[in-house]
Amino acid sequence: MKISSLSLNNLVRKPGRTLALALLTAFLALAVFGGSVIVLSLRGGLQSLEARLGADIILVPSEAQSKVSFQNMFLQGTTGAFYMDASVAEKALEVEGVEKAAPQTFLASLKADCCSIKIQVIGIDPARDFTVQPWISRSLSRELGDMDVAVGCKVEAGMGEIIRIYEQRCKVVARLEPTGTGLDTAVYCNMNTMNALLRAAEEKGISHRIESGDSVISAVYIKVRDGSDIDAVNSRLNGRLRKVTAVRTRSMITGVSDSLAGISRTVTVLIAAVWVLAFIILLLAFALIIRERTREFAVLRLVGASRGMLARMVLAESALCGLLGGLAGTGLAAALLFPFAQLIESALKMPYLMPDAGVVVPLAAGTVLLSAAAAALSSVLAAVRLSRVDPGTALREGN
Repeated sequence: MKISSLSLNNLVRKPGRTLALALLTAFLALAVFGGSVIVLSLRGGLQSLEARLGADIILVPSEAQSKVSFQNMFLQGTTGAFYMDASVAEKALEVEGVEKAAPQTFLASLKADCCSIKIQVIGIDPARDFTVQPWISRSLSRELGDMDVAVGCKVEAGMGEIIRIYEQRCKVVARLEPTGTGLDTAVYCNMNTMNALLRAAEEKGISHRIESGDSVISAVYIKVRDGSDIDAVNSRLNGRLRKVTAVRTRSMITGVSDSLAGISRTVTVLIAAVWVLAFIILLLAFALIIRERTREFAVLRLVGASRGMLARMVLAESALCGLLGGLAGTGLAAALLFPFAQLIESALKMPYLMPDAGVVVPLAAGTVLLSAAAAALSSVLAAVRLSRVDPGTALREGN
């Protein structure tokens, strides 16, 4: 009889033992695959945030930090609306070291008929914007027209659909790629559209402290000239512009990066602990199994099975259990992580962007193979011990 057939028959004959070994490796695979996906998703979210912000410094009204956490507005989608005079963008360009200044205007909408959550409406100047416009250009070959909007991936509105924001009809002309941040719930428009929305909000009694003739913005994204010191430019902006606070984007991202590093370390330690614990338990389990099956192996020796054949049979059984457990654990982790990615993002309050299939599939396959290898490795000592069993002595002791 072939070793593979004999091993498979042994596993089927003892379903309880097979299930117990498979559960151990399933737990191992669940921890490895699940933990790896979480860490990769957090790193992907941070990289996406860095790419999407695209600015060295952000200017906001000094009062903004008392109204809303500017960092949370990007990470968690916390809506905010704060304003300053539009001339700040031109004044910023006069500061030494500033290469580009792109204004944006924020409007926290009510629950729109297109969405299940509140959305952040962001007005941009397509001609000057260097942070959002490059992403919009990936799905729209022209600039945003009046009453056109580009929506984040979590806004429930399809291409060409008309959505109403403060009863103004806006047409969706572009959908942005996922970022794993609060930017996925944002709606982008040009400044003419934003001014129309601001006036419509005023008519509904939602004051934005806008007087007739005023031109307002909420933030200015600054690109520093190559070779200029960002900290020095940041200090000059804070010194030259009144009632405005200059915030380095790196300072926001650094805090997120530090938190991510802490979470990554915790997950890595947990994975290592699960590996060690599962491996020790598997070692003990196979030692007990071999002791229990000593008489069975002695009989097989007497009917012609070699020591090497029995050792290979034990390794094959353990590898098959590991393969079964690896498939189950990886599948369970995928079933828990992918459908509930948004809940995980909300719970972690961090940028969270799931890796694509090109990363997930090899990772899943590697986890399954690793589980099978770990199970087989844990049975090596038992297989070596088995190869030294004398069949006559084992049968006499069994009697």
